[in-house]
Amino acid sequence: MKVNRKLLPIKLHYFLFMAALGPILPQLPLLGKDIGISAIVMGTVTGILPFTFLLTKPFFGLLIDVYRQWRKPIFLFLIFVMTLSFCGIYFVPSRQTAKFEFDFIDYTFWNACGKTVFPVVCNSSCLPKSLVLMASVKNEQSLYQLCLTPQTHFLANLSKCSFVCVEDPDNGLYSSFTFWSFIIFMSVGTIGFNVVNSISDAICFDIVEDQSSYGNQRLWGSIGFGFAGLISGYIIDMFSKTSANYVPAFVIMTLFSILDLFVCAKFIELPVMEAPKNIFNDLKVLLTNVHVVTFITFTVLAGMLDGLIIYFLFWYLEDLAVQTGTTQVKLIEGLTLAAETIGAEALFFLISGKILQRLGHVHTFTMCFMSYALRLALISAAPSPWWFLPIEFFMQGPTFALTYTAIVAYANELAPPGMSATMQGIASGMGDGAGYAVGSVVGGLFYRYLGGKATFQTFTWVALFCGIMHFILHASVLKRKRNAIRPDYEEID
Repeated sequence: MKVNRKLLPIKLHYFLFMAALGPILPQLPLLGKDIGISAIVMGTVTGILPFTFLLTKPFFGLLIDVYRQWRKPIFLFLIFVMTLSFCGIYFVPSRQTAKFEFDFIDYTFWNACGKTVFPVVCNSSCLPKSLVLMASVKNEQSLYQLCLTPQTHFLANLSKCSFVCVEDPDNGLYSSFTFWSFIIFMSVGTIGFNVVNSISDAICFDIVEDQSSYGNQRLWGSIGFGFAGLISGYIIDMFSKTSANYVPAFVIMTLFSILDLFVCAKFIELPVMEAPKNIFNDLKVLLTNVHVVTFITFTVLAGMLDGLIIYFLFWYLEDLAVQTGTTQVKLIEGLTLAAETIGAEALFFLISGKILQRLGHVHTFTMCFMSYALRLALISAAPSPWWFLPIEFFMQGPTFALTYTAIVAYANELAPPGMSATMQGIASGMGDGAGYAVGSVVGGLFYRYLGGKATFQTFTWVALFCGIMHFILHASVLKRKRNAIRPDYEEID
């Protein structure tokens, strides 16, 4: 078999770059959870971040195009900053919470506490071990006294109760150095990843002669992501005792990033990236097209569904592991990553072109929503975390891989002459930006108030509704308006 040596560097870059991110990206919400960040706050932060992609992607594209002699240093600098930021998360200090022990002579009731109190979570000798008590501690000149609410009168033999209390983890968390250093490192690293990923795709399209072979190059990124995620999950489980030890994940990320920097510096030449000249005028023209507006809307909805899975799949997996008493959670997460990327995702990147030719772009996009509905339903019905492996193995392909390819191809079909790049930029920004943001924020709210199972069940119905509406709109209203808006519009359904 003849090997195209010209394409080896871009394949190797995709493999190393995504292998560096495999151990870290899926764990970011869990790293936040470990320092006490709630699902709502984490969802809000990860929901705001995608909006920055709408600004940073074109900005760095323009920067690289204007300062052409600095293209490679800027690209390498972005990879370096991304790596440095994610490594910085490891050095974020954990918050130290105070611990107090009280016997029956050390408590008073709430109305006698005054204002010098802070919240604590307590276990009591008068309570079952599975129950905890919310209370406060009064601090006057370093003398501490437990303050109980009137509802604690129900405790039997209160005068004989002893209490062991720890400071409420939420107390002062969101104004702490720990919280803000984690958020800054996570934000800079995530933005860096998305910008580098966008530039990498531009490099790939410039190098390959046949644009349909893009999937064959991008496939190696999926393999690298899954491979490193699997190895990382196994090693984390091997080194973890009472709590997860993420040191192996950071070490693996750093090693692959260093190798990627070497490959990019030594073997890859960056293309000249053209910056948009009349972006606002282009947007005005595009957004007057009803097909474009419909496409953008459903691209955001697809991004929303994928965003929920990206940000909350492992969160739900760990909660389900606690409920079912499942161990080796990090190994399961690593196997899940490998199942996603090396399984059906790789297959569907290879055959997506044939599916589009057979079904058309519209019907393929409709099928993607139906596939998301099935995937989310299966996740919500999984009796244990081990069931996530076959679900993700088979469903990542017809959801993520096929949706990604369908959006890129569909955007090209809908773009007016000369505006293909603009349309691709809008599609990417709205899906990865606005879509992920909505999925993260709404998913966080639902997860907080409904729980993981109900959240995935709710989004199942949302995906099903999106698929039905997409089919109905294109079979009725948009079909009648097609030729009136685009005389040269090709039959794509």
